[in-house]
Amino acid sequence: MPLRLLSYNIQTGIATTRPHHYLTQTWKQLLPHARRIGNLDRIASIVAPYDIVALQEVDAGSLRTGFVNQTQYLASQAWFPYWYCQINRNFGKLAQVSLGLLSRLEPTEIWKHPLPGTIPGRSAMMARFGTGPEALLFVGIHLALGRYSRVRQLSHLANVINQHRHVVVMGDMNCQGGSAEMDRLLATTRLRKPNTDLCTFPSWRPHWHLDHILVTEALHVTREEVLDQFVSDHLPVAMDVVVPAHILGRHPSVYTPTHRAICLSDNKHL
Repeated sequence: MPLRLLSYNIQTGIATTRPHHYLTQTWKQLLPHARRIGNLDRIASIVAPYDIVALQEVDAGSLRTGFVNQTQYLASQAWFPYWYCQINRNFGKLAQVSLGLLSRLEPTEIWKHPLPGTIPGRSAMMARFGTGPEALLFVGIHLALGRYSRVRQLSHLANVINQHRHVVVMGDMNCQGGSAEMDRLLATTRLRKPNTDLCTFPSWRPHWHLDHILVTEALHVTREEVLDQFVSDHLPVAMDVVVPAHILGRHPSVYTPTHRAICLSDNKHL
C-alpha cells in the first residue's frame, strides 16, 4: 500500500522568506498579523495531497495566532479526518508551542513522549497505526538546537524505535544527514540512511538538510523530494513509502466536505 508522507516546519505561518525578515518580522512571534491566515491557506494546499503530515512550530491557539489552533485549521482546510495538536511549551495566552499531526488514516493510539534536554519541554509525538508487533509507529519530532541535547534525545528515541519493525520518524531534527548525532542514530537502529541532497533550510537558499523523514528498512521508499514552496523559513520534505496493507487497513484516498476532522486526545484508543 503506497503511503504519502510530508514533514513541514511552518514557523506558525509567519512566512520568513528572506534573511532580513528575522529582524523586521520578529513582532509576528508575539502578535497577530493579517496575512497569517492566508499563509495557512497556502500551507493547507501544500499538505492536502498527503496521507500523514508532521508539523513543527505550530501554535495551538494564542494571541499571536488570533487564538486559532493552527493544526485544527489546516485539518479543516485540507480535509484531513484526523488531527492532533501536542503542546510542548505552554506560555498561556502568549504562545502555545506545539507539534501537529494530520492524518487520513485512523490511528489506534497516540501519546506524548517526553525527551531529555537542557531546557524542559521537548517531547516527541507518537502515534500507532494498526495493532500488534507489525503495527506502524509514527514519531513526530522537533529536536533541540544544541548538539549535546540532540545526542541525548536521539539516543532516547533509538530505544523506542528498536522496539518496532515498521517506523516512520518525521520532523525538524536541527542536524544534517552525515552529522555525528545522525550517524550514531543510524548505527544503533534499523533506520535507512537519509538522502543528504535534500536541503530544506533556509527556504530562499537551502543548503542545510535539517528536515527529515526516516523509515526503517522494512518499509520500501519509492520517492523522496523537497518541495519548492516558500511559505516558511523551511521547505517541506516529502516521501512515498510502500507499507504492508494489513497494517493500515482501509486507506481512504478521497475526502469530501461530509468528512469531519476529529481531534485525537493523549493516549487515545479509537
